Amino acid sequence: MDNQKSMGKDKEGVIFSIAPNLSEMGDGYLEFIEKIKVEIQKQRVSVVMNANASMICLYWNIGRAILVKQEEEGWGTKVIDRMAKDLKDAFPEMSGFSPRNIKYMRKFAQCWPDEKIVQQVVAQIPWRTNRMLLDKLESQESRIWYARKAIENGWSSTILELQIQSGLMERSGKSVNNFTVALPPLDSDMANQIFKDPYLFDFLGTDMPRREVEIEQKLTEHIQKFLLELGQGFAFVGRQVHLEVGGQDFYIDLLFYHLKLRCYVVIELKACDFEPGFISQLNMYQNVVNDILRHPDDKPTIGLLLVKGKNETVVEYSLAGYQNPIGVAEWKNQITRALPEELKSSLPSIEEIEKELE
Repeated sequence: MDNQKSMGKDKEGVIFSIAPNLSEMGDGYLEFIEKIKVEIQKQRVSVVMNANASMICLYWNIGRAILVKQEEEGWGTKVIDRMAKDLKDAFPEMSGFSPRNIKYMRKFAQCWPDEKIVQQVVAQIPWRTNRMLLDKLESQESRIWYARKAIENGWSSTILELQIQSGLMERSGKSVNNFTVALPPLDSDMANQIFKDPYLFDFLGTDMPRREVEIEQKLTEHIQKFLLELGQGFAFVGRQVHLEVGGQDFYIDLLFYHLKLRCYVVIELKACDFEPGFISQLNMYQNVVNDILRHPDDKPTIGLLLVKGKNETVVEYSLAGYQNPIGVAEWKNQITRALPEELKSSLPSIEEIEKELE
C-alpha cells in the first residue's frame, strides 16, 4: 500500500488530503480499521432486523473506538478522513460513512459515555434526531429529557426542534396550582408534568388579540398547533360549551378531555392579568362539568386558567381552600425562535451590556 497521502479535488477544484501518511500513525491503524470492519460485518444482520437501534449502537461503538484510539495513540482528526475512505471502499452499498458523519459518531460517544443510556433511550430515536440533540443542546440532562419526550410523543426531528426552541423543558411543570392537595399523589405528579407555564401561542401571529373571544377563535383555527403546545393526550371537546345553571347560561371557553389523566380539562382564557375572581368562576365550571358531563369512571375535572400576567403570591392565596384541582399559567404570543448562529456572535454579552450601563 502506498504510504503517500491520497489526494483529490473538491467540487471547486481545491486540492485536499483524503488520508494522512500511514507512517504518522504507525501499524496500529491497520489493525484498528480491520477491527472496525469486523464490527460492521457483525452488526449488518442486526441492522436488517432492527435497523435504527442497531445502527445507533453501531455508530456509538465506532465513535467510542475512535475516542479510545485517539487517547491511546494520539491520533489527530485526520484519521477520520482516512476512515471515511476505507469504510466506503469496504462497504460501498452502505451510507453514513462520510467524514462529517463519523465526526458525529465520535461526538455522540463522547456525549453519551454510558452505553446503557444509549441502548435504553437514544437508540430508540432516529440518527437525524440524535444529531440534532447534539447540535441544539449542551447538557446530558436536557438531551435525555428531550429524547424521552420524543419517544413518548412520537415527535419527528422537526417537531422536536420546535419544542427545544420554545424551551419546553424549562416551562414544563411550572404552573402555579393546587394539584398536590386536590389530587392523589400519582395524579398530582402527572398533572404537574403535563401543565406548563407559560404557554406559547406564537402561531397566532403578531396582532395581539384584545378579547377572549378573539383568542378562542384563533386557537381553534390553529387547533393542531394548539394541541401540540398543550401536549400529548389532550382531545378537543368544544369551544364556548354551553352550561345552564339555575336558569342562567354560562359558557366554557375551551373544553378538553385528557386521555392519560382520564378527566375533563376546562380552560378559561383571559386577555388581562390575573384576578382572584377568575378562580371562583373556573371552580364553578368544574363543579358543573363534574356533575353533568363527568362519567363515574372519570377522575375530577382539572381547571386551567390562562392569563396575560400574574403575581404568583396572589395566585397561591387565591387557590387556597379550593378542592378542585386548578392550575394558573400565562400565555404569550411573541415569536420564540432561536437566533441563527451567525447573529449570536454579533450580539453583546451580558458583561458588555453591564459595562456599557455603568
